[in-house]
Amino acid sequence: MDDINDIKTQLLTLLNVSASKRQISNVEEMAILEPTTRKKKKSLSPPPEPTEAINGKNDEQPLQDDEDEVHSEHEQDGEYTYYAPGLLLSVLIAHETIYQKHFGPEAKLLSDNIREAVNQNKWKNSSLKRGKLGVTLSCIPESSQDHAEEGVSIVEKLRSAYDSRANKLSPTHNELRTDILNTLSRYQDLFIARTELENNTITRDAITLHALNHIFKTELNDHSIRRRVLKNNERIAAHSQKDLNADPPPDIQDQGFTRPSVLILLPFRSSAQRWGEALLSHLPNHQVENRSRFMSEFTLPSGTVDKLATAEPGTYPADHVDTFKGNVDDNFRVGVKITKKAVKFFSGFYQSDAILASPLGLRLIIERDKNADFLSSVEVLIMDQIDALTMQNWDHVIFILERLNQVPKEAHDADFSRIKPWYLDGHASYLRQSILLSPYETPEIRAVFNRHCKNIAGKLRTECFWKPVNVPEGVEQKFLQFECVSHVQEPDKRFEYFTTQVLPPILKSAVQSTNLLIFIPSSFDFIRIQNYFRKLPDLSDAVAVLSEYIYYL
Repeated sequence: MDDINDIKTQLLTLLNVSASKRQISNVEEMAILEPTTRKKKKSLSPPPEPTEAINGKNDEQPLQDDEDEVHSEHEQDGEYTYYAPGLLLSVLIAHETIYQKHFGPEAKLLSDNIREAVNQNKWKNSSLKRGKLGVTLSCIPESSQDHAEEGVSIVEKLRSAYDSRANKLSPTHNELRTDILNTLSRYQDLFIARTELENNTITRDAITLHALNHIFKTELNDHSIRRRVLKNNERIAAHSQKDLNADPPPDIQDQGFTRPSVLILLPFRSSAQRWGEALLSHLPNHQVENRSRFMSEFTLPSGTVDKLATAEPGTYPADHVDTFKGNVDDNFRVGVKITKKAVKFFSGFYQSDAILASPLGLRLIIERDKNADFLSSVEVLIMDQIDALTMQNWDHVIFILERLNQVPKEAHDADFSRIKPWYLDGHASYLRQSILLSPYETPEIRAVFNRHCKNIAGKLRTECFWKPVNVPEGVEQKFLQFECVSHVQEPDKRFEYFTTQVLPPILKSAVQSTNLLIFIPSSFDFIRIQNYFRKLPDLSDAVAVLSEYIYYL
């Protein structure tokens, strides 16, 4: 009950702020409506949108923005086919797809019983083999049913590149891509817990295609949105003339709070470069704005030699090269705006359809502006190389996840009569699709899957089966247990046990203390142990410290 009241309070505050800033009266809005009949017409250009300041200025001449063009999908040989208000919308929603069931205004999969089951962590689990993805654990909320698969439905503008790519792939990779797309098309969460190096490119290709497919299905970005807006404006006007106090037609609720619908969280700039290029590979005929700036800022500086990329094969482990080659800076963020004919990098967040960013890059901008409204309407979350994210600052990841799909603090020119009801109810997190990719699991990653993946359509996790290996002779493995009655005391108890029970016998042995390697996964424990060694007079000069931030001998 407190959560419901809190959301209502936030919405009322937001509506009041929005009303106080509104500059165009209803009479002025009525004045710009199109007549219900018109002759042959090529395009209509509404006033330009305000420019968002986040991410700085563009460094290239802007391309002609085609987003504001109004074209009929049946325009042939210069002929413009006009549909009466509401008719086009009826044609478009005649076939109810999984997308419309999941993200439509009514969100037919969403119910109080299913939300309650998700909140109480009540899932029906079953194992199923899904082609090249292998065995997956399927988790469906109690009181819900697993919906039948419809197969992949790719929008027309992506179809040619999809078919062309299929002809160049091996049968194995084609099958893997199809299995991933079929799985993602159900809009369930997916955690691939064992990504394989040789399949990373295909996996990235399939997921970016799914993300673009979603963006083009999202009405905020559909190239006909201006036409739809005008049609719906006419319907609202006609409806209000009949009854000023009547609610608007329900099928015009076609928007979220803000435009960005896809968020891709990555550890390095080189990772963002790969995902950006993967997005562009599906749009070969699109013009690209700020591409040279994107490549300049997300690759190594000109003249720099990448020792990992240029080394002889076998010099370094293949996974190490794949992870750390290129620009490994972990502070970045870039908005990507996708229209009918163009892709624009470094667009303002509130004019972007997708955001590529590191957790650190997003946290810095959120804390600077004290605002995370651009994350309020994210419908597809992609997290790649989560193993690398766990070795950075995991708190940044949790910080971002906790701010996804929250009711925004400002209106950002949103028309609240057009926002889907489940956004207004604060239920967007139950519909968001999360896609997690990692070569292995850790407790932190599993916790994200368990706590932050609340998709009412269900969630899938690939199950990994590891073959036993022979332990080399002379290697002794010990699992030590220490007593602790409280999670709060656990860091102190572990440190005390290590420094009093584990370390002293090792240091007393000349054999064991020679060529000794101590690996510490937690940054907090690492600093604590480092400071402990510094205070030991006999060891302060004999210990070498290595981390992602500092090293000294």
